[in-house]
Amino acid sequence: MVQRKADYKPLLFTTTMRNPERLKAFLSVLIEYDGKILTNSIIEKTAKILIQKGLYRPIRVSVSIKGKWNLGIDLSKKEVDKIFTDNPQQHKEAGFEKGWASRFDTWFKLGKELGFVWYCPNEKIEFSDSGKMLLDSAKPENEVLVFANAFAKYQRNNPFRAVANKNTPLILLIQTIRILNKTGKQNGISRKELPLLLCWQDDNAKTLSDKIIKIRKTYGYTPSNEIILKECYGMLNDTIRDDESILVDYPDDFIRKMRLTGLFSLRGNGRFIDINSKEQKAIDYIEDNYNINKTFISEKDFFNYIGSIDGELLGKFSIAKEKVNTTKTELQKWVEHYSWNVIREELLNLANKKTSKDEILNIIEQPLRLEFLISIALLKKLKNINVNPNFISDDEGLPTSFASGGNPDIECLEDEDTILVEVTLLTGTQQHIRESFSVHRHLEAFINKGINAYSVFISPQIFIDTKRYFNFIKNDGFEIRTSEITTFVNALEKYQTLNDATFNRN
Repeated sequence: MVQRKADYKPLLFTTTMRNPERLKAFLSVLIEYDGKILTNSIIEKTAKILIQKGLYRPIRVSVSIKGKWNLGIDLSKKEVDKIFTDNPQQHKEAGFEKGWASRFDTWFKLGKELGFVWYCPNEKIEFSDSGKMLLDSAKPENEVLVFANAFAKYQRNNPFRAVANKNTPLILLIQTIRILNKTGKQNGISRKELPLLLCWQDDNAKTLSDKIIKIRKTYGYTPSNEIILKECYGMLNDTIRDDESILVDYPDDFIRKMRLTGLFSLRGNGRFIDINSKEQKAIDYIEDNYNINKTFISEKDFFNYIGSIDGELLGKFSIAKEKVNTTKTELQKWVEHYSWNVIREELLNLANKKTSKDEILNIIEQPLRLEFLISIALLKKLKNINVNPNFISDDEGLPTSFASGGNPDIECLEDEDTILVEVTLLTGTQQHIRESFSVHRHLEAFINKGINAYSVFISPQIFIDTKRYFNFIKNDGFEIRTSEITTFVNALEKYQTLNDATFNRN
């Protein structure tokens, strides 16, 4: 077999797994087969579970099926079997049979390339240490650590990719930002300039920075699309590409992936990506220890490298040492930045599964965005309240990861009341299964400390089993009020305290 010649290409990690929560959900299904031989039978079982839970939604389905998916209700075996039969896949991936086997590879190939799970037809499925760490539901902060561990090692010229580009994107980004910050506004690199980095052929950050500085001197920070595209196409092969993808889609995907590491902040109303000063020790360690482009003889060789955990690196992160709170000053900055109308609209967008057009908010994954927006909404509308979110944030106060395990989403103090605000975008059975018991535990921990507290649970829709459970434990002294997002937003406009706004409003 003649090996295809490697070409210079722009960087795009994936078009199917942009959301880390989606990737984790898929991996959570596959890990049930960890250590088993990957057969067509396991591929079929995996596909059917994904369909049952609405994680993968084929096109040819009834309106009632779509309704169940939207409500978060698991499908019956009969419904799943029919969908599986009615939707034969025409997909083909190298090394996999055409059909559902190739679709399987499409779902999990990013997880494989980032070192989370190894699989091949008729070989053992193997979850790496980093893959298992990512899926530890008791430690959601692991997401930052695991993605930082992976992207610190990720190389363009790895055996999974047929590209001639030879660099480690995260290292190239760090070094380019550092050079630019010595000569410019110290905001980092702009979205307009990122396509140059994504098309860059080697690991020479000095030459890349010089090119960006030259463009800035001639055109400022807003060069035309034509200028950027001319430079990018000069670094690529002759393949016809979509201009919008190079200018917008690829940079957006890259920013999302880099933000997953917790190492980078957004500045200038989201127009620039810069180094997160809270994680300077981790950034210095990465640059000192991974600034070498390695050669790998096989995909498995690269997988073993990227999937291994660098404990010393993880120990450099601020969250590895102690709980790091988002300060009142950091939050207040965003309370002042966003008008109430914008906050209201963004919360209603989340309630109705609509996307955000805000350049800052649309980079924050939706579940984490909900925690952030609820926090600033409380501060915006209620005067006599202290709001302490437990999400992990960058040096701009923007969230990068969820609260560590065992902590409520947001702790509020209003007069003499301690109020734990818990939020989720989950609806249906998954809401009850994944949220009810943890919300109960968080409240119980506060009460056991002698703190007079109650909880407020906010979601687009409150599932009936969630309501029933919260009503049941009320007899044991655990008060958990529930409110749909839309109802909560309207209540904030009407009432002066969180206690009044959430009293019996289900």
